Amino acid sequence: MAFTLWLGTLALSSAFVWVVALPSQHENQANKSNECDFSQGTWVIDNSSFYPLYEVSRDCPFIGFDCLKNGRPDKEYLKYKWKPYGCDLPRFDGGKFLEKYTGKKIMFVGDSLSNNMWQSLTCLLHKSVPNSNFDLSSDQHFFSFQIPEYKISIDFLKNGFLVDLVHDKEKGRILKLDSISSGAQWKEVDVVIFNTYHWWVHSGRSQTWDYFQVGDKLIKDMDHLEAFKIGLTTWAKWVDSNIDPSKTSVFFQGIAASHPGTCLNKTQPDEGKMAPYPGVDIVKNIISNITKPVTLLDITLLTQLRIDGHPSIYAGNGPSYNDCSHWCLAGVPDTWNEILYATLFGN
Repeated sequence: MAFTLWLGTLALSSAFVWVVALPSQHENQANKSNECDFSQGTWVIDNSSFYPLYEVSRDCPFIGFDCLKNGRPDKEYLKYKWKPYGCDLPRFDGGKFLEKYTGKKIMFVGDSLSNNMWQSLTCLLHKSVPNSNFDLSSDQHFFSFQIPEYKISIDFLKNGFLVDLVHDKEKGRILKLDSISSGAQWKEVDVVIFNTYHWWVHSGRSQTWDYFQVGDKLIKDMDHLEAFKIGLTTWAKWVDSNIDPSKTSVFFQGIAASHPGTCLNKTQPDEGKMAPYPGVDIVKNIISNITKPVTLLDITLLTQLRIDGHPSIYAGNGPSYNDCSHWCLAGVPDTWNEILYATLFGN
């Protein structure tokens, strides 16, 4: 069954970083073990047959972000694995994942970086049971991958801001920083992985709103990171008011670094100390104050180092488009799912 899930390329602008639930006033801990800091480490070459975790054209021709198919000539980027300091990142076991989450619904809610991670997970699971039937469906901004044998659904709901973006005939596009009207779609799932950041820092022609709104007040100009902080706080309040931790595990997919305009012809990871990335402290501070358990998958450092992992001119949109925001598959998003897996299974 061939069903390409590239969904087009969404334009993006462009660390105690524990992969844990940041401690809150109620000791907010979704990751019980807390024994391994997956976020601090280095990328190392793995020449074993285990990496890459899959070959898209052979194992999952229904997904996108396939840089090899789009003409990328080098392959070394496929052989890097993330090596945390002082511990090992467990291998992703798709069979074990499917057994644990039989009959469950897992949902990614966010922008095209969520799409990147979702497509990676669908391939990792499909490769583990290649003879099992699967179904793919889509409806506007909602995409679903199901394996009927396991009664499992892996869904992606495209929502770049988490808060409401509405269209007004007179004012145009209004980003309502204190309003979430679509949350009902997120409530009744077993695992939900939220993500938002990149669309908030757009400016100029790539900006997708005309006004911010807080309460009844329309605001034409506001610092974009301040707006991000207000919007993410609204999401945090929604989580506290609506999530039942006995039914739903909540994750926040941390900020994936972009390398605007600089990733062309890069074939190796960067090394050395990375500068603090904008928005990371906002995410950590807000999550630390949520009373319900929320696990931060802090992927910022490991993505800052992987300037070679972007599609660049091999995104499928021609050589004039240099994509330094999304990620090739197989590639870096597989590591995000390895970290998700390790967290779900207690390290």
